[in-house]
Amino acid sequence: MKVTGVLPLFLPMCRRLWPDRLTGLSLALLKATALEAAILTGHLLLYPTGLTQERFPAPPARDGTAQLPVRSGPPVVLLHGFIDNRSVFVLLRRNLAQHGGQRVVSLNYSPLTCDIRAAAELLGRHIEEICERTGSDRVDIVGHSLGGLIARYYAQRLGGDLRVRTLVTLGTPHSGTSAAPLANAHPIVRQMRPGSGVIEELARPAPGCRTRFVSFWSDLDAVMVPQETACLEHPDLDAHNVRVTGIGHLALPVHPAVAAGIREALDATHPGDRVADGLTVA
Repeated sequence: MKVTGVLPLFLPMCRRLWPDRLTGLSLALLKATALEAAILTGHLLLYPTGLTQERFPAPPARDGTAQLPVRSGPPVVLLHGFIDNRSVFVLLRRNLAQHGGQRVVSLNYSPLTCDIRAAAELLGRHIEEICERTGSDRVDIVGHSLGGLIARYYAQRLGGDLRVRTLVTLGTPHSGTSAAPLANAHPIVRQMRPGSGVIEELARPAPGCRTRFVSFWSDLDAVMVPQETACLEHPDLDAHNVRVTGIGHLALPVHPAVAAGIREALDATHPGDRVADGLTVA
């Protein structure tokens, strides 16, 4: 998948100053960096709006009351990354709701979270509540960065594959990332390092895991070192990797082309889906 970011206003001037240097990869990096800066600025403005936990959707009406049509698939749960909150998914949530008709729930986990395993257990409790309130047996999850790793641990190591139909990860360090070595003081950052206990647990055999995994990774993601660590490679998992070019880490949950790819991944027929009268039923 190739996506194109916003062209910064200063690029024409840069081309005039350095006509021979701003070509190829260097130009792509400059564009991606400018887009990341713009997204970060906008996200900082939106960040306070996502500090509180979102209200869960009301359970479906049982009295025959007419309801607005929604997608027949399971609810979609959005899970943010490290030191972030649900405000990062403002655009993706709107995109999924408008184009796919999905029921979408954005979850927050505490910024003080220090253990991926504990966060995965808490996610499992939230998933059970969402299933109870929506009347659905399963959910789809979209996890950005650390959020994808927490969701994968839940699905792969805690029996969450019974609940998670499809897990889409965006820039998630499946094999561990070596970026920002000075951040090792934080225990959850250490768990995202190559060779950590959590990463080694996820590399263990997982026969019979029912969840389908779709991993979006970008060749300009500076938070993933190396970038290919965001690819999910495991012999026991049904995993598909989607390469994104032209954008960085922060743009993955924001860019409309990535959102279109996420919708396509969620709409794909799963081997565990039931088919009735030509309709796919989760």
